Amino acid sequence: MEKKELLEIVKFLGGKDNLIKFWNCMTRLRFQVKDESKIDFDKIKEIKGVLGTQKQNDQYQVIVGPSANKYFEILKKELEANENNTEENNEPKVKKSLISRLLDIVSGGFGPIIPAIAGAGMLKGILSGLLALKILDGSSETVKIFDLIASGVFYFLPFYLAVSVARIFKTSEYLALALASALMYPTLMDAAIAGQIKAFHFFGLPIPVIKYSSTVIPIIISVWAMKYIHKYVDKHMPEVLRTIFTPTLTLIISIPLTLIVIGPLGTYFGQIIAWLINIMFSFSNVVAGFIVAGIRPAITVGGMHHVMTPMFFNNFETKGYDFLMPLCFMANMAMGGATLGLLFRTKDKNKKSIIISSTISAILGITEPALFGVLIKYKRAFIAATLGAAIAGGFISYFEVKIYGYILSSIVSLPAYIGPYFVYAILGVVIAIGCSAIFSYILVKDIDTVE
Repeated sequence: MEKKELLEIVKFLGGKDNLIKFWNCMTRLRFQVKDESKIDFDKIKEIKGVLGTQKQNDQYQVIVGPSANKYFEILKKELEANENNTEENNEPKVKKSLISRLLDIVSGGFGPIIPAIAGAGMLKGILSGLLALKILDGSSETVKIFDLIASGVFYFLPFYLAVSVARIFKTSEYLALALASALMYPTLMDAAIAGQIKAFHFFGLPIPVIKYSSTVIPIIISVWAMKYIHKYVDKHMPEVLRTIFTPTLTLIISIPLTLIVIGPLGTYFGQIIAWLINIMFSFSNVVAGFIVAGIRPAITVGGMHHVMTPMFFNNFETKGYDFLMPLCFMANMAMGGATLGLLFRTKDKNKKSIIISSTISAILGITEPALFGVLIKYKRAFIAATLGAAIAGGFISYFEVKIYGYILSSIVSLPAYIGPYFVYAILGVVIAIGCSAIFSYILVKDIDTVE
């Protein structure tokens, strides 16, 4: 997609003046507009390079594939995205649901940093495999450096999220980093790791000793609170003193509030979510895996798939592994399989080309072309993908397949499963692709009559 096509997207969204803000995740350009009546999604769908569109509450998503970040940077440069089109005062007062806000924050927060955590996660998974096969000695300096490369992003995740969510909340990125620095400062981190004391005290107020590395919720809530603290302080501060005293007061209020209240509450909230998921899996691994993997295609269509990301990181931090990402892996393979099944139902060369490219993309971890270009169009194929994902999810959950680092849900990530679960991961992929392809072939019979 070239600059011309990107500007056409803006044109059919009502033009630059109709944009409140825009951002991206791995495969979508996401927009918030002032007047939705000015949007012409039919015209947008006809633009070369657009794979589909989606409306999620007050958010308008244009699916463009894995180059979304590149396209966002082009748009940002062309539209000179600045305070003139992102200033909060220019936004209409749209009442958002809590779910809508959560989706905006999670997708916007994780979208830009996915390349870093995906690359590091792949390295972490490969390292786990090499250790499991005893190719590397776990006590060697090579492993320590390898782990340093693979784990640094996850350990310092609050810093990455601080910048991302500060952009979403339209507040100072550097003050947000100062918050993250407080959470990650050695005084607190070393005490948490040592486990010798339970709390520090600040003017008599207890600061619980908590290990904030790899955490998600505390920094998001803290930056959100800091936004309003900064705005209030700046509003009441004499202009001549703002440069120095506005950030000073913002930090002296925000950081203790974060350490005493928000950080602990955010941590406990994340633990509650993890506890509820664990309860479901303790009731029945198979049923839980069937449900989680089965709903993955639907929540991806709705753009809600990033909501699960904090759960992955919470599992990595508290358990050292995650059992949800393998289910997402199975769902991606199932979407690719359901698309593949249609290849044997059509004689149309153009449709074959679309199906082949969409299948390859899904198996490599990018499912939007398959979802929006094929499966939504042939609804029974979408059902086939859901069934295949659920069956494969139930299968790998029965064998308690785990992953030890964040990776893309892609066939190229299979080496990260090397170890005791490798065989079951491979069988899960075969089941996901095979069942979905068979179901899709059986359920969809009129593909060449559907335009």
